[in-house]
Amino acid sequence: MKQLFWIGIVVLIVGVASLAIPIPHHDSSGISVGGASIGIQTSHSERVSPIVSCVLILAGAGMMMSGRSTVSS
Repeated sequence: MKQLFWIGIVVLIVGVASLAIPIPHHDSSGISVGGASIGIQTSHSERVSPIVSCVLILAGAGMMMSGRSTVSS
């Protein structure tokens, strides 16, 4: 049960980080004629959809609540 709690913490942290940290993408395109080549490299950053981030946060919180140890009386 403790493993589920720790996995929930990791999923929760990934969900919160996905709201703030953009994911970089690099694209390269070019042409080569004979011994000469011309190339263009572009880069842009995209963020994960807020819906995906919310699902990760809720799933992490759910795992943490179900994975916590219960007190037996």
